[in-house]
Amino acid sequence: MASKASVVRPIITMRSTAGTGSTYTTTKNRRNTPDRLELLKFDPVVRTRVIFRETR
Repeated sequence: MASKASVVRPIITMRSTAGTGSTYTTTKNRRNTPDRLELLKFDPVVRTRVIFRETR
């Protein structure tokens, strides 16, 4: 049986929009952000900050 904390904060994978294949793994609070998450993070392949989008 899954704990209540794992249901509220699932582990998600975010993929770079630069097309480099870089991924970023984080947790997400579904109570505050039920939509897909987008964050500006550093992509080491292109060596600049790009938008990372949540993949499902």
